[in-house]
Amino acid sequence: MRTDRSASRFHTSKPRSPAAETGISRLFIDRCESSLVSDYDSVSADVEHEEEIPEDHPRYQDLLTRHRIEAGVEKGITHLQGMHAEGRGSAFDYLLGEETIPSADDAERAAAAHLLLAEHPVLSINGNVAALVPGEMVALAEAVDADLEVNLFNRTPERIDAIADHLREHGAGDVKGLEADARIPNLEHKRAKVDADGIYDADVVLVPLEDGDRAEALDEMGKTEIVIDLNPLSRSPQVADVPIVDNIIRAVPNMTEHARALADSDEAELEAIIEDFDRERALENAEERIRSGDL
Repeated sequence: MRTDRSASRFHTSKPRSPAAETGISRLFIDRCESSLVSDYDSVSADVEHEEEIPEDHPRYQDLLTRHRIEAGVEKGITHLQGMHAEGRGSAFDYLLGEETIPSADDAERAAAAHLLLAEHPVLSINGNVAALVPGEMVALAEAVDADLEVNLFNRTPERIDAIADHLREHGAGDVKGLEADARIPNLEHKRAKVDADGIYDADVVLVPLEDGDRAEALDEMGKTEIVIDLNPLSRSPQVADVPIVDNIIRAVPNMTEHARALADSDEAELEAIIEDFDRERALENAEERIRSGDL
């Protein structure tokens, strides 16, 4: 939870002009047009197993995420709307150069420090997260001693069970989110449902690929919130204590690496890492990277 809640958000303190927005759109279109043949025509669209995607392909990570989302839909883990969300994220990742920029790495290190210091850290998992990084989320939970909790916008018992089973197949033990015996205040719809001994009780919550209103509601509960989102201008990273502007398939493993490296650090060292992290600068650097096209 940030102490200065009266501070203006980054997107309100630095208005975006129509010309600037057009510049982002034009940059993305130009890059897409230049890569339509060289990047996409070399890999079949009907890949059945991700091992078939060549790792030296220039768009390997994008192809991998698309395949995992499609597989998630087929398995009943990911909702069809998740495919649209992944497409939006892919566009921003393209403009970021499909790499972890230095400010994102700093954010991931600060996030690891927060999770290690937490009394009750919880990692929230939706359909896209479960499809994209199930084993990686399990590894992060083990590294920081956190709970895993399933939370869905389009919530059905079948999807909840499918995601919990999917996580267990990737090494998870206890998976929360099945009880849903508490609610996030000031939030309507089924996504307000959480476990009383999970997200509701947590002091630090990692919420990757999260809806803006739910991120705001968790912030209002006073929780320290870590958000992974490829759009630095969306509401979720804007309200986060630690906004990570990076692709989740890079961000989560990197957070785990940082957590393992910091495992023997004392409380003062971890608090210093948190104190040194500048959330506003991280958002600014990500936006500048996207706008500049300096890839």
